Order: sequence, then C-alpha cells, then structure tokens
Amino acid sequence: HTHDDIDDEAEDALPRQKREARLQHKQRLGESITGDRRETAPFEITYKDTIEWRQLCKTTLGPDELESFKKAIHNSYFFEMFVEDLPMWGYIGDVSDEDVVLGEVEGSKTYLFPHLHFKLGTNKGNIVSATVTTDSDRRVDITNSHKPTEVQFSYSVDWVWEKDLTWKTRMSRYHDSRFLPGSFEIHWLSIINSFVLVLLLTAFLTIILMRVLKNDFSRYMELDEETMEEEESGWKLIHGDVFRFPENSSLFCASVGTGVQLMLCTFAVLVLALTGAVSTTRRGSILAGCIVVYCITSFISGYASTNLYLKMNGKAWTRCVLLAATLFPVPVAAVFMIVNTIALGHGSTSALPFGTIFTLTFLYVCISVPLCVFGGSVAKNYGRHDFNAPTRTTKVAREIPTDVPWYRGKPFQMVIAGFLPFSAIYIELHYIFASMWGHQIYTLFGILLFAFVLLVIVSSFITVALLYFQLAREDHQWWWATFFNGGMTGIYIYVYSIFYYYHRSGMSGLLQSSFYFGYMAAVSFGFFLMLGSAAFYMSLAFVKHIYGRIKCD
Repeated sequence: HTHDDIDDEAEDALPRQKREARLQHKQRLGESITGDRRETAPFEITYKDTIEWRQLCKTTLGPDELESFKKAIHNSYFFEMFVEDLPMWGYIGDVSDEDVVLGEVEGSKTYLFPHLHFKLGTNKGNIVSATVTTDSDRRVDITNSHKPTEVQFSYSVDWVWEKDLTWKTRMSRYHDSRFLPGSFEIHWLSIINSFVLVLLLTAFLTIILMRVLKNDFSRYMELDEETMEEEESGWKLIHGDVFRFPENSSLFCASVGTGVQLMLCTFAVLVLALTGAVSTTRRGSILAGCIVVYCITSFISGYASTNLYLKMNGKAWTRCVLLAATLFPVPVAAVFMIVNTIALGHGSTSALPFGTIFTLTFLYVCISVPLCVFGGSVAKNYGRHDFNAPTRTTKVAREIPTDVPWYRGKPFQMVIAGFLPFSAIYIELHYIFASMWGHQIYTLFGILLFAFVLLVIVSSFITVALLYFQLAREDHQWWWATFFNGGMTGIYIYVYSIFYYYHRSGMSGLLQSSFYFGYMAAVSFGFFLMLGSAAFYMSLAFVKHIYGRIKCD
C-alpha cells in the first residue's frame, strides 16, 4: 500500500457529510506551507465518556459517490485525524481477492468501512495516546457501484489509562506505529556503519597526508635555490600563485557566506527539534522553523561573505551583500512560483493562500534582507580585512600544466568528492525522503544531527585530500575547485531523489512531479552551498598551514 500525498482533486471528489458549518481551524504557518487544511470532524467525544456505539448519520450513496470511494480505496487512500496534536491514521476501506498486478479482477470485492473505533489513552488528566481502528464486521460491500447503497456511518470510543506514557513521552509510540517503519535498529546500524567508514577514511587520509607532507617538508627544507629550480614538480613551485584570489570573487564570497548561514541554520533547527523547542510531530512545524531561523541567521551570511570579500581586496561590497541576500531565496522563490501556479491550476490545497505568501514575503523583505545588509556593514566597519597569506603573490600568473591524466583531472575529482560523503548518509536519506514525501513522522533527530556532522566532516576531509593532489600537479586555481568538490554531495542527493521518485515513491502526474523535483532541486542546492563552504574553509586552513611551514622568498 502506498502512503503518498493524497491527490487533492480525488480527495475533494470523495463524498462529504453535509454539515451546516464545517469549522475551519486557524492555520499555522507550517500547515499552510505543506498544504494541510484542518477541519473539525463531526464526532462528538467528551473526556472519559465511553461510547459503545453512536450513529453519525445515515445516507444513500449514488453511483458517482460509490465510484469515487472505490477509486480511493483501490489507491490505498487513508485519512488522518488529530486529537491534542496526536495524529492517527486509518484506511477508508479494503479490497479482498485483489490481484497485485492487475488490480480489481473478477471475484474481487471492495468494502467501505463506515464504523470507526477511537481508543484514547489518558495520564494525569492529559490525553497521551490516540488510535483509530476500523471494524471489518460492520463493513459495507460497494463492489457494484451502479446500485445505490444505504450506508450508516457510526463510531465508538474507549478510554484507557496509560500509566507508562506521560505527556512528554507521548510521541514515543510513533516509532513503531503500524503506519511507520520499525526502523530504529536499521538507523543505528547505518549510522555505526557510516561512522566506522568515516573514521577509517579520515584516519587513512590523515596518515597519508601527514607522511607525504612530512616528506615534502623535509625535501623542500633541504633544497637550496639552485636545486629547487631543477626540481620538476611539486606544490612548493606554485607558492607565488596559490593565494591569487579567484575570478568572480563577489559571487564566490556570497556563495561561501550563504553556505555558512545555511549550515548554521540546519544545525540550529536540528538542535531545536532535538530539544523539543520545535514540535516534530506537527506537520510543517520543522519547515516553519527553518524559514524563521533562516531569516534570523541572515546576519551571518552578510557578515561572512563581506568579510571574506574585503579580505580579497574587493571594492564593491554592497554587490556582494545583495548577492548573499538573494543567492538562495531567489531560486527557491522561482521554484515556488512555478509549483504554486501548477497547484492553483489543479485546484489543490498545496497552493499557498495569499496570506501565507504575504507572510513569507514580509519575513524575507523586512527581516532577512535588512539583517544581511546589517551583517555586511558590521563586517566592513569592524571586521579584520588582512588576509595574512604566508607567501607573497607574484605579478604574473604561472601557467597550469594541461597534460594531466584523466584520473587527476577536475571532473573525475568531483565525482570522487561527492561519492564518499554520499555513501555515509545514503541509508539515512531513505528515511528522510519517506518522512518528507510519504507523510511519515520523523522522530530520530539525534541520529540526523550526528549524520549531518559526519557529512560535513567527510566532505571537508575528502576535499582537502583532493586539494593536495591538485596543488601537487601545480594547479593553483583551487578556490572554486574546493567549493565544487565539497558541494558535489548536493548533486548526488538530487540524483538519488530521481531514483527515489521512480522506484520508491509511487508518485505520478504533473502536480506531484513538479512539487517533488522543484523542491528537491532547492534542497540539493542548499546542500551544495553548505558543504561547499565547509570544504572551502577547511581547504583554506590547510593551504595556509602547509605554505606557512616552508621557507619562501
């Protein structure tokens, strides 16, 4: 059974019980963004009042209504209800003797579940658990959709005392819910596996680099000027070019600054989710948290990008700040406009209401941009602007050798740079995707934080190792190269998302495809910037360290 985003048109086509006023709930920002529209259900339940059986309504379903119910049941649609923010799920109906490949065949029957049984658990005056089950004894056969069928909708309620479940731990039940995978052990196995891989990798790289560098240092220290000229190759030869600043330095600094902001933003949101400051079970609350934290941390991108830009002797710092303020939000806004237009065309609730769009625009224009500009002006007036390069840069750039074997070229290095960090988070990605796109609750934020830290460390280490090989072949244009090598994992995440869409998600149609590929592109771009900036700072420290150790004129 698939647990995909419910296609809104089909959901709206499902017959609804006519009530005088369907009470709309006040929407939270997160709910609006994720396309959820909550309404009050018609079930009347009083605290600790057990109900054996109560009729909700009696109605006759016509051919059209029966057909839409059948379609929903065959597509494994499920409903979601909330009691005290505790979600509960159930199927609308079931199919017996259905062929897995062909679907409905001769002799298979479609049943509707008109009776719901609620089981609510209490502890110290609070509702701490909520489940809903369907009663197969009271099911109604709707196989023949041409014949109008009378259906009696009803419900029952049981109250139980949960002595081991407190208000604070009430979400722990969702780890092993029938609707969610019991994946805790797999999580730990995958993380331990990744951790061991990372440890071996970093130890391996450190040992190799230390030994190689030690040999290089001793060799370069012993050589005098004449023999140095005869020395065919090596990273010392480019000491006069290695600190030559990159082309498009304002774009480079804006990318690095935005990456730093996104990394701190991700870290902050994960910590908030872990400490419970952001609710992890309310649909969309993590997303709303990300947006607010992003706006608040805009100061960091303004400061980091301008500070780096001024160290590179940049003159147009305002251009750099504006680039930093728009580099990530503008592509995301472009994706949003396309996706929202498609959602509006489909009449989907995923199309954001005007109020939410106004709120998001207000947050960006009145909080994010001013903070970014403020960060830039603080960097300009109070930041340290000396680059402290350990070697002097020559006036004329040295030629870069072009006859390098393919396995030492930049394209191959980028492939390697992305693959190893991606393999460390590969298994965790599956659960995150299931949570993002499959309406599952993700609760293991401690593991996620750990995986994120691992990812940053591995991508930085790999980039430094590849940087050594780049410098050894006398290629001094390392600034953009390290940024791209670090960020390649973001591209891998996008490639994985394409695989997930076709082989795991069960999604289809223009609406779902545009949402999925549009927003996955935005997420992958965010990872590209984050990991690229982390790798760059690590590489900068490495380059300064090795060139600071050798004697240069």
